[in-house]
Amino acid sequence: MSTSKSKLDASLVRELAAILREADLGEVEVEHEGLRIRVSKATSMAPTPAPIYAPAPVAAPAAIAAPVSAAAAAPAAAAAPSNAITSPMVGTVYHSAEPGSKPFVTVGDKVKKGDTLMLIEAMKTFNPVEAPAAGTVKEIIAADAQPVEFGEPLIVIE
Repeated sequence: MSTSKSKLDASLVRELAAILREADLGEVEVEHEGLRIRVSKATSMAPTPAPIYAPAPVAAPAAIAAPVSAAAAAPAAAAAPSNAITSPMVGTVYHSAEPGSKPFVTVGDKVKKGDTLMLIEAMKTFNPVEAPAAGTVKEIIAADAQPVEFGEPLIVIE
């Protein structure tokens, strides 16, 4: 009796393995006459998602570098006038639309409300920093291609 039961189990296991392959399943479990059989693929595929998330650690060095640049910018923040336009987000400042092209503004330029002063790139999106009011550019605090934090002074317009 145990011999026929062994044959039944082996054939059932083979059938389950075939279903597993054909349906591209990770696991199949069957309970039959009080006997439970589970067939699963090797878990070598489970660790695969972890390397897919490898870009997340790449962001960590940038985050580590940000406090260093924020610390370097701290004296500038302390010396920044109260009428300085500050960064609306964390990102990288760009003074022109393309590398090597003319900057949006230079010291001494007159600007109108809504004029683009510079761009801040955040997550591969370029966001314009616009003049909140008309005036003259007195000082450009943030350097081109400099990482900035939220609230960090960028430019002074009077």
